[in-house]
Amino acid sequence: MPAYRRLIAVLLQVLALVLAVPVQAQMPPWGEAPTTHDPHIAPALIAEGSDAPSRTVMLAISMQPKPGWHGYWKNPGDAGLGLKLETYIGSKKVEFGQPLYPVPGTLLISGLMNHVFDRKYVVLVPFTIPQNATPGTILPARIYAQWLACTEQICVPENAILEAKVPVAAPGEKVWHDPRFDAWRAALPAPLGAKASFAIDSKTVRIGIPLPKSLALSGPHLFPETDHLIAYAAPQEFRRKDDMLVVTLKRPALAADDPTEIKGVLRLNGAGDGVEFTASPGTVPTGGELVADPAAKPPLSLPLFLLAALLGGLILNVMPCVFPILSLKALSLARAGESEAEARAEGLAYTAGVVLACAILGAVLLALRAAGQEVGWAFQLQEPGVVVALLLLAVTITANLTGLFEFAIPGFAGAANPKSAFATGLLAAFVATPCTGPFMAAAMGAALLLPVAQGMLLFIALGLGIAQPFLAVAYIPALRRLLPRPGAWMVWFKKLMAVPMALTALALLWLCWRLGGTWFGAICAFFALALVIALAATGRRQRAGKAAGWMLAGLLLLIALVAAEKLPKLYNPPKPGIESILPSQPFSEEALAKARASGKPVFVYFTADWCLTCKVNESAAIEREETKAAFEKAGVQVLVGDWTRRDPAITRFLTAQGAAGVPLYLWYAPGKDAEQLPQVLSSGLLAGKAQ
Repeated sequence: MPAYRRLIAVLLQVLALVLAVPVQAQMPPWGEAPTTHDPHIAPALIAEGSDAPSRTVMLAISMQPKPGWHGYWKNPGDAGLGLKLETYIGSKKVEFGQPLYPVPGTLLISGLMNHVFDRKYVVLVPFTIPQNATPGTILPARIYAQWLACTEQICVPENAILEAKVPVAAPGEKVWHDPRFDAWRAALPAPLGAKASFAIDSKTVRIGIPLPKSLALSGPHLFPETDHLIAYAAPQEFRRKDDMLVVTLKRPALAADDPTEIKGVLRLNGAGDGVEFTASPGTVPTGGELVADPAAKPPLSLPLFLLAALLGGLILNVMPCVFPILSLKALSLARAGESEAEARAEGLAYTAGVVLACAILGAVLLALRAAGQEVGWAFQLQEPGVVVALLLLAVTITANLTGLFEFAIPGFAGAANPKSAFATGLLAAFVATPCTGPFMAAAMGAALLLPVAQGMLLFIALGLGIAQPFLAVAYIPALRRLLPRPGAWMVWFKKLMAVPMALTALALLWLCWRLGGTWFGAICAFFALALVIALAATGRRQRAGKAAGWMLAGLLLLIALVAAEKLPKLYNPPKPGIESILPSQPFSEEALAKARASGKPVFVYFTADWCLTCKVNESAAIEREETKAAFEKAGVQVLVGDWTRRDPAITRFLTAQGAAGVPLYLWYAPGKDAEQLPQVLSSGLLAGKAQ
């Protein structure tokens, strides 16, 4: 495993520990220990039965993950955290026996191997009844447990106080036994019963495990207890030589010191059968018959995703999401008809602005997700403060384009200015990227799963894709010759481009209302009007030949201060919901499971008020009488996920589908898995699916 992946894994584990430390520090006194409410992995403590003093009974920690969540083995692998236990009898801290785990499974995410349990698992803890315990009494065995619950995208530290009653029997008295423990014991790896050996060098660890040749192996995997001993995600080679199984494992770049003993578990098959072994330094046979193909295809192909990000960014230029910033793009293209040196300078500056904006958005997104925030692509337009700022900026640009006042802002007519082109690129990418298009959806979904360095490469590739048309115009003279030469017509063109920018301002004002409610939208409209008046006064002074910068700065500061004080008080988001001619209900995973269980087709779509592509698709393909009639005839059940405001449940589901944002359209035929539909819907597509 590359060193940076190991570093990322270590940082993830440190983060998990840091998040868990404050909980642990609150333990004393016992009664004040916190418990995670509605955990993603539900725990329970069960006592095996009764027994006499000095005898040992088992306690079972039953862990039930919710669908899509998993817990970890004692050595979690590249990232994660296993169970951390503090054991008590009553309020007195005592030592119980070492926890006994069942055989774990493997989960490979973006080149990181995790040792996990993704379904119900039971960890057994030996509990010795104290010698001085009084027969006939009941001992309160308590465990304070901490663990990490994860999906393939996020992790949440959880904890609980678990208690089980252990009856103390008299010597010779008949004891009772919970029969479930027989199955739980059977799930533990069997003791090998023979000594294994290992040989180690700087690159490999070879372990010889005595195992009858007649014992069938299917998909074996070796789980070492010692951390940093092997490269977890590297292929494991299994060879048989007579009654010896030889496992060859790759050592990581940051390997632990050579061990004097290796303990671990060998999984024998996909059914969860395994053996527990202890290996000492010794002779390990060479050669033998290969019993498992060590070649492992990587789950994600970075070059293909880079190409998808590049193409997705290019296609984004003709998606409806880009129409609101048509004025900035059109003026940038019009100015590209200037000299070759100026065109190239502006093309590079514009590209730098676009790439930087995409990189910043990607870095913030990855940082928020690493901190436990469930956000996705376009998170910026789910924040009311950002939308208000964009509204005021759109109003300012519209006023400038109409000639209400003069100010050097991004991408407008005049002398070539790489600084303006750079600012144009920043703004264009910031406003244009909330929606996703073909190719881009898969690339952005992968960026959330890949290691940080690779994810950032995808965001940069997206920016390069968005900037490609302008970069081509800048460097290909034939394309520049197709553009009209700069001239007086650009003054009128500039005023014409005020129309789409004004429409953008109106759309952002509508979004303020949808995000924050009626009064929030009204006060935003008031501030937009106040800004127009301030800009008009500035323009009047400019035309009179008077200095206006100080007055404009003062007015803008006043508007900003009043807005910061008033807007949060008026923020009152309405209940989420989408008005539709189709009989539908809000999306939830429970509603989806119920709809699929009905045996009818299910159509699920995810939208947002700020996603213009979503609204175009709804008008062109979803909100149609033809679609409604076809759906009613086929009994199609419709679920709608409104992602206008931040919704962790929708974010988790989108990410699980490999989508970083909206729109997303899923079709569930009866008894089949989801079919992901195109992100640009044709008018008859849905009606055809229902027939």
